[in-house]
Amino acid sequence: MKSADLHLHTIFSDGTYTPEELVTAALKAGLAAIALVDHDTVSGVQPTIEAAKDSGIEVLPGVELSAEYNNQEIHILGYLVDFKKKFLLDKLEILKANRIERVHKIIKKLNGLGIGLEAQKVFALAGKGTVGRLHIGRALVKEGFCGSLFEVFQKYIGDNGPAYVCGFRFSPQEAIKFIKDSGGIPVLAHPYTLNNDELILEFVKSGLMGLEVYYPEHSQGTVNFYLDMAKKNGLLVTGGSDCHGKAKPEVRIGSLKVSYELVEKLKEAKENLK
Repeated sequence: MKSADLHLHTIFSDGTYTPEELVTAALKAGLAAIALVDHDTVSGVQPTIEAAKDSGIEVLPGVELSAEYNNQEIHILGYLVDFKKKFLLDKLEILKANRIERVHKIIKKLNGLGIGLEAQKVFALAGKGTVGRLHIGRALVKEGFCGSLFEVFQKYIGDNGPAYVCGFRFSPQEAIKFIKDSGGIPVLAHPYTLNNDELILEFVKSGLMGLEVYYPEHSQGTVNFYLDMAKKNGLLVTGGSDCHGKAKPEVRIGSLKVSYELVEKLKEAKENLK
């Protein structure tokens, strides 16, 4: 049976795979389709499509938009977006600048805690990719301030950490609208992180079309809960590994596979938007 991994990252955000390496890993995992959903950028989509051209692997263009609600970071996946659309690219430029500003704020907090990390070390690791907390974490480990990424997030930059900064410019409702206005399907990423399932229904009223039901950190009970919520509210279902390559070596591409049928349903939904 054909399978897909619908949550993957590359060097164009905070993953370590190049598009070519991502496709090679997808082939080894026996996948028929992959979705590239780098954080707040679509720069890696075309290179990944080109890398997969003769591989037999289908690449779904996507993005993972960062939003803020009541000082909580919320991620909205946009599947099958028209990734060359100027409207979307303009919004992503705002988020890119926002992410750079956020890194400086987090570094300032870390410095205040006695951690002498320089922002330039983080940007050097990020390269041309959209910069984020994972880059800060990797820099802290590389510079010897922490022994592991787990320690970094537990002690400093996790959602409740003393150096955490949210500060994204857009609300989830705005992110949902941006995705739909770009011809895409908005899906809530890893919904368990919300810790507020009633909020999901508010997002549905604002146009949310799906839930990432299958996710590595979702227990079977959680999967069943969100499957039921999706069914009751007419929502699409997606899932994926959230692979970041060597940045999170314990999470491998294809370690969580979903049926290709879910890809077909995403395509049907996009057709119905036209």
